[in-house]
Amino acid sequence: MSVTVKIRKSGNSMSVILPKEVLARLNVKEGDELFMVETQDGYSVTRHDPKFAHTMEVAERVFDRFKNAYRELAKK
Repeated sequence: MSVTVKIRKSGNSMSVILPKEVLARLNVKEGDELFMVETQDGYSVTRHDPKFAHTMEVAERVFDRFKNAYRELAKK
C-alpha cells in the first residue's frame, strides 16, 4: 500500500492529514499516538511505543532469571 500525503503548516508547526484507509489499517483514532522509528531505510510508523517493547523484553529476561525468587515471594 502506497499513500502520498502533504505536509502542511498548522500554526507554528507542520502537520500531515492521514487518509481514512491509513487510519483503519493502523487501527487508530483521534487522540491516539503514533511513533516514528528511524530505520536503515528511513522511518517506520507504528502505534506501539518501541521503548516500551524494549523495556518489556528486558523485564521478561529478569523475570525468567529470578522466577524461583518471585515464586517464593508470591507465597508470602
